[in-house]
Amino acid sequence: MPKFVVQEHHATRLHWDFRLEKDGVLKSWAVPKGPPLEEGIKRLAMAVPDHPLDYGNFEGTIPEGDYGAGVKIWDQGTYEVQEEIEQGKQKKKVLKFILKGKKLKGLYTLVEFIPPRRYLLLKG
Repeated sequence: MPKFVVQEHHATRLHWDFRLEKDGVLKSWAVPKGPPLEEGIKRLAMAVPDHPLDYGNFEGTIPEGDYGAGVKIWDQGTYEVQEEIEQGKQKKKVLKFILKGKKLKGLYTLVEFIPPRRYLLLKG
């Protein structure tokens, strides 16, 4: 089963890096307010470049000039895709998946609302 990781990133602004293992890389989104823990909460998730799989284990300090500050693993586990579709004329992406982590559990959805980078991450 593929893995997911959420890293708390103390950079210029605190945010959480949400990463899903797919196609040999970690697909990644920056989530400024952190992933939702309750149903009905929507969070902005900005797509960022893919990261290598081994980055999912990283905790520590990133040198200044390379985003800087500290990174720690906030949650991790496995996930299972429930549905992956493209909808509408602009082929907006929707990904529904079940997270099996320590903090994040249950059905989550990533919905692209302004292609190619802006998504909503919601529980349910």
